[in-house]
Amino acid sequence: MVETGSLDRHGGPPVGSLGRGPVPHHQSAQRVVGGEGLGVDGEHDPTLASAGRYPVAGPRPGLLGCRVSIDVRPSEDADTYLATDQLVWFAEVTAADADHLRLGLPADQRFVVDLPDGPSDLHAGIYGVRPMEMSLPGGALVPIAGLTWVGVHPDARRRGVLAAMMTDHLSRTRDAGTAISALHASEAAIYGRFGYGLAVLTHQVDLGRGTTFTAPHLEDEAAGITTHVLDMAAPGVSERMRACQLAAAPDFPGTIVGSSDFFTLMTSETPEQLRDKERRRVLFARRDGADVGYVGLRREHKWADARPSGTVTVGQFTGGPAARLALARRVVDLDLMGTTKLENVGVDDPILGWVGGPRGTGDLKTWDSTWVRLVDLEAAWSLRSYESDCDVVVEVADRYAPWNAGRWRLRASSGAGSATRSDSPADIALDVAVLGAGYLGHGIAGLLRAGLVAEHRPGAYAGLARAMRTALAPEPSIGF
Repeated sequence: MVETGSLDRHGGPPVGSLGRGPVPHHQSAQRVVGGEGLGVDGEHDPTLASAGRYPVAGPRPGLLGCRVSIDVRPSEDADTYLATDQLVWFAEVTAADADHLRLGLPADQRFVVDLPDGPSDLHAGIYGVRPMEMSLPGGALVPIAGLTWVGVHPDARRRGVLAAMMTDHLSRTRDAGTAISALHASEAAIYGRFGYGLAVLTHQVDLGRGTTFTAPHLEDEAAGITTHVLDMAAPGVSERMRACQLAAAPDFPGTIVGSSDFFTLMTSETPEQLRDKERRRVLFARRDGADVGYVGLRREHKWADARPSGTVTVGQFTGGPAARLALARRVVDLDLMGTTKLENVGVDDPILGWVGGPRGTGDLKTWDSTWVRLVDLEAAWSLRSYESDCDVVVEVADRYAPWNAGRWRLRASSGAGSATRSDSPADIALDVAVLGAGYLGHGIAGLLRAGLVAEHRPGAYAGLARAMRTALAPEPSIGF
């Protein structure tokens, strides 16, 4: 099995505050780079995961060669870690990169690979983990491992480095007692093979100046909300933003909340990022003197035929429906702007209802947002709630987390779930990525028709898919 293409890498903070779409380095908050395979024959031995050693095929090119083991260990040299990332991503190197690393990744959550035959001056591979929280169906806010900063040196590609790092990540996450890993992927073809499922979709929506939002049953509540604009980097703003997101998260499953340091990083900008650009602003929604929501924005001047036709790029709305309505009305009525570009709108976000559907927009694109990986299936299954009952026996394939592999009885009753080992015949056979795809409530029923699930008892998979799906699609997450 050989990797195709290259991985993505997550760099500067702006997409975390302004939305999530396919973006270049300076507009992204996660790093994952360097196309990588599973070695010549694509095999690895998960039994060595706890030791941080992963046997893979020997050096390329051409021959199967001897088996070597790849050691994945904690980083001991921040400069070499950062320099490896800078080579892999080939973005502009700035004086702020060290601060980005310091704020973006705790020192004990940086991991590296060095191969016996080099490269000698840099690491063969790196990855990092952001400690984060994610809201689940039912309102629970649980710890997750935010996988990020994944990179493979150009000279070490196709030698099993990525496979070793992914296996290491899953083992360390499980050992830490964390049941879920999540990421954002710039290339969608990479992570399914490692058990990540596409769990959330997001829209990018363009609206014209003065777009009308119709929401008759929210008008009274929205009338009591005021909006106020601030510089996003102003003192105290990142704390206010994080508090708003924490308060709103239980009502919007799929929300991912970073640490205080992550919000500091997200609200900071370097001189290089500000070339010919306005500083990012944040618009707070307030009721009775308290913050109830916010959205980030940045304006860009443009004049056409002597008329102002600028674009304001707007990030993810945070807050309840009335707060979002007040914020949306403000951002489509900014002076000198002709287009409002909403970067991160959920599939069931009320925005589309307020404008009368997709044709009420100027343009609408759909991207993948959060990818979810069940690191500990048994623990993860009981963390969320379920909107209908099910009782199925599932044969789970999980190559990179073998403790998940095998037959499980997955039950949901009166909203609560349980996963237990079973010797009964399997009703369904699927890859663990399918469970990750449905974990936040995204519909997965169509995967049976797509041939990605095997059903041995008619109707069993439909029952599982109904139980996992939520009435509203999950919330997209900020980039990390």
